[in-house]
Amino acid sequence: MSTFSDDHKAFLKKKKREKILIKLTQISIIIIFLVIWELLANYEIINTFLYSSPSRVVKTLINLYNDNNLLGHIWITVYETILSFSIASILGIVIATLLWWNKFISKVMDPYLTIINSLPKVALGPLIIIWVGASTNSIIVMALMISLIISIINIYNGFVATNESFIKLLKTFKASKAQIFIKVILPSNKSTIINALKINISMSLIGVIMGELLVSKMGLGYLIMYGSQVFNINLVITSVVILGIVSYLIYYIISLIEKKLIK
Repeated sequence: MSTFSDDHKAFLKKKKREKILIKLTQISIIIIFLVIWELLANYEIINTFLYSSPSRVVKTLINLYNDNNLLGHIWITVYETILSFSIASILGIVIATLLWWNKFISKVMDPYLTIINSLPKVALGPLIIIWVGASTNSIIVMALMISLIISIINIYNGFVATNESFIKLLKTFKASKAQIFIKVILPSNKSTIINALKINISMSLIGVIMGELLVSKMGLGYLIMYGSQVFNINLVITSVVILGIVSYLIYYIISLIEKKLIK
């Protein structure tokens, strides 16, 4: 026998219908866009040499797969993204914790974090190559420069914005700083940390692509750069499409982790 009231059942059904409608609308937008794009290309309203078409993208995708290049390029980009994301996430939480723990250090570092975050990372690309070398290391460093500072700032701001009432309550029971951090700060900032991870994965992917544009001989960023150099728009757009799919899948995994943690 159900323990839910009729009103609550109706509310759950409404939420389920709304969720389905949102998904259908999202899928419909993509389908309509692809259909219009293909029709414009078929009727030569747009120049396929400059704008390609969905059918050409599919052909390019098949050719990349048949040449045994597709999975290799995708794997390189995903590996570099996950590696830089993992490093940035761990360092972000650790450094944000250190800044929360020591107010003196946080006040000293505050302007430097802002300055470093505002630096044009692309302009530092040649320096990174000179310092680290034209290898995967420079790609990881580029991704870290883009994602790490944002992670630190977002997580730290969440820590300092924690409800003071909870902290004062534990202090009245003479709780240590470590106990306050474990019992109040971390649990209160689950959503903040997850949101920081969502931003971090996007920034890491952007950083990896930027790094691959500069030094890589494999990866989706390399395909985009190579396609632009030989003016193969089909290859460029196909790489961007694959990049969008990879980005969505990684974001979806983060969202599943979020639901698990929140639950």
